[in-house]
Amino acid sequence: MPTPLSVLDLAPITEGGDAAQSFRHSLELAQQAERLGYRRYWLAEHHGMPGIASAATSILIGHIAGGTQRIRVGAGGIMLPNHAPLVIAEQFGTLAALYPGRIDLGLGRAPGSDARTARALRRDLQTDPDQFPQDVIELMDLLSDAPRSAVRAVPGTGADVPVWILGSSLFGAQLAAMLGLPYAFASHFAPAQLMDAIALYRATFRPSIQLQRPHVMLGFNVVAAPSDDEAAELATSLQQAFVNLRSGRPGKLPPPRPGYVQTLGPGERALLEGVLSCAAIGSPETVRNGLQDFIARTQADELMITSQIFDHQARMRSYEITAGLGV
Repeated sequence: MPTPLSVLDLAPITEGGDAAQSFRHSLELAQQAERLGYRRYWLAEHHGMPGIASAATSILIGHIAGGTQRIRVGAGGIMLPNHAPLVIAEQFGTLAALYPGRIDLGLGRAPGSDARTARALRRDLQTDPDQFPQDVIELMDLLSDAPRSAVRAVPGTGADVPVWILGSSLFGAQLAAMLGLPYAFASHFAPAQLMDAIALYRATFRPSIQLQRPHVMLGFNVVAAPSDDEAAELATSLQQAFVNLRSGRPGKLPPPRPGYVQTLGPGERALLEGVLSCAAIGSPETVRNGLQDFIARTQADELMITSQIFDHQARMRSYEITAGLGV
C-alpha cells in the first residue's frame, strides 16, 4: 500500500514577488494537492523571514481551508512558546468550527525567529525549558470535552483538532511518546537525529485517547522534473536559500543559478550535504528511488513533502510528478 503523502508549504516569497503572490500560489497549490490525493496541507509559523509569508499561520490556514473541500489543513507548526495556550485553543477551535474534521494542530517549541524578533513577540527568552510540555498539556486540556481548567476556550472546548508534536531532536520524540501523540520530524532541514528520534518515539510510545499506535510523519525535500538536469537546476534555489540562511543572510527565494554548487567552498558543500540528506532531486525515476529508499530506511507512516522551487508552475509540476509515483 502506498505511503500517504502530505504537503508542507513554507509559503515562499520569491525574488520579485510579494506576500500576496505567495498566498495566491499557496491556494492554487493546495487545490492541486487536493485533486492529486495528498492527505494534508500544512503551513509553518516563521517570523521576520523575508522569504516566508506564513507568520500569521492560523489566518493562512483559514484561507487555504476555505478554498478547498476535503484535504486536511493545519499547522506544521505553531511555535507554542510564542503564544498563550488559550489563544491557540480559540484560534484552532474557530478553524475547527468553520471547517469540521479538517484541521490539524502541530506544535513546536522553537521560536521560529531570531532572538530580537522573539522578544518583539513578547516571548520570555528565559522561559523554563519544562514550560513547553506544560503548555502542550494545558492546550490539550482546553481543547478537550471536559477541561479541568476553570477557563474555557470559546470556540475551542470539545473541538475535533488532532494535536501533533513536531521536533528535530530527542526532546520532541520523548514528549510525543509520553503524551501518546503523533510525531512529525523535521528531517527536511535538520536530519541529524532522525533515526534515534524515531527509535525512541516508537520504543516509549504510550497509547492515548487520540492515538493507539505510534504514527511518524517525516519531512522530505523533493524537486521533481522531467530530467535529472532540469531538477538539479531548479534545486539551486533551495540550495542558495539554505546557504544564505546559515550565513546570516536570509532573503527571498532566489531564482535558479546553474552551476551554483560548483561555486561553493568545502564548508558550504558539507552544509548542503547535511541539511539536504533527506531529499530526492531528479527525474521521476530518480525521485521514486529516493522516496522508496527513505521509506524503507525509516518505515515512515507518512511523508510531508516540501518543494522549495522558484517557478510556481515548476513547483506545481514537481508535486504532480511526486503524487503519480505510487511509492
